[in-house]
Amino acid sequence: MLAAAVLILLLVLIALGMPIAFALGVTGALGVLSQIGFTPMLGVLQTTPYRTAAHFLLSTVPLFILMAELLARGSVVRDLYRLAYLCLGHIRGGLAMAAIAANVGFAVLSGSSTAAAAAMSRISMPEMRRYGYDESFALGVIAIGGTLSIMIPPSLALILFGVLTETSIGKLFLAGIIPGLITVAGYLIVIQILVRRRPEIAPATERFPMKARMEALPRVWPALVLVFLVLGGIYSGAITATEAAAVGALGALVISTLIGGLRWAGMNDALTATLRATCMIFTIIIGAMIFGYFLAIAQIPQTLVEAVGDLPLPRWGVMLVIIGIYIVLGFFIDQIAITILTLPLTFPLVMSLGYDPIWFGIIMTKTAEIGLVTPPLGMNVFVACGAAGSRIENGFRGVAPFILGEIVVIGLLFLVPELSTWLPSLMD
Repeated sequence: MLAAAVLILLLVLIALGMPIAFALGVTGALGVLSQIGFTPMLGVLQTTPYRTAAHFLLSTVPLFILMAELLARGSVVRDLYRLAYLCLGHIRGGLAMAAIAANVGFAVLSGSSTAAAAAMSRISMPEMRRYGYDESFALGVIAIGGTLSIMIPPSLALILFGVLTETSIGKLFLAGIIPGLITVAGYLIVIQILVRRRPEIAPATERFPMKARMEALPRVWPALVLVFLVLGGIYSGAITATEAAAVGALGALVISTLIGGLRWAGMNDALTATLRATCMIFTIIIGAMIFGYFLAIAQIPQTLVEAVGDLPLPRWGVMLVIIGIYIVLGFFIDQIAITILTLPLTFPLVMSLGYDPIWFGIIMTKTAEIGLVTPPLGMNVFVACGAAGSRIENGFRGVAPFILGEIVVIGLLFLVPELSTWLPSLMD
């Protein structure tokens, strides 16, 4: 009964607007107090912040965030977009396809979806406006394209999943490649369907000569080298994910400073944004760990597993319910908070059903993509519209067709788990 009251209190505090981190910490502390007393609760509060923040693998989080912020404030993303634009701009809807292609390039250079949405909004939105693209359509493309950074490695969502579940981050990165490419294909298909039905939303632009395309290539080769060093090092086993993040951050600093035109003001902005994001993530993790102690003491995960095991549903039915819950939660709660808050409950349950942990990590990350572009939270839509100076409702209207495509891709990944597990199996 006390455990149920604590869970209800958590929901009430979140509904009242208390930050997720503090809501988790307060209710977790009260839960521990109700279960084992005041002195043990003090012990949990004294030891949890340091023991959590000092986790070695968590150092990858600020490093990959810094890598993304440095690249976003230099000219690297602009160069990627320029190359994609030169190759695809002459096709109807080509500017939108170029934005998706540039987001793929940015995704493999970072793990931050909001940084991708902000950078691409500043770079591609003026071009799309200049060529007469429909504003809602353009905003939808930019917002949905930014979500690729949450799936295509290196991904902060996959890093957190690996840390919290003790799953190989290298295998999770490999697992995200094929689903990420399928997602890209889905976005391009949706773009083509939309422009064929309504040609006026995406006028065709001029065709550029091959010489212009070749001249743009040297501007992006440093980024390709950085990708090889970061992802190649992880997949080959030469360096750990943490070391790869350090290499990526250093490489991003060198490239953005020497080639990308990064100046002191931009570097200061990148460091400030990294600090804010890192503090937010670590505070949520600390609060979630305190709450996790309460869950473990109250044996709520075990009780949940037993209760679901008694349901008159096949295991795939239970999994569909879990996916549906994650999609709904994404409407209202930040994806990082959802991951940290729910994994102590859902991961043991999914493992008891016999599913692969890597596959579940990909499915969970895929649901997070949807949460990034759905109201009322829809962080990528807010970021894209804010950077472009556009109305929020236009962004949500433009992203709606892509959400349907996302649901189709989730269904495909659910029905064919090998799309997520085949590449990681090659590492065994």
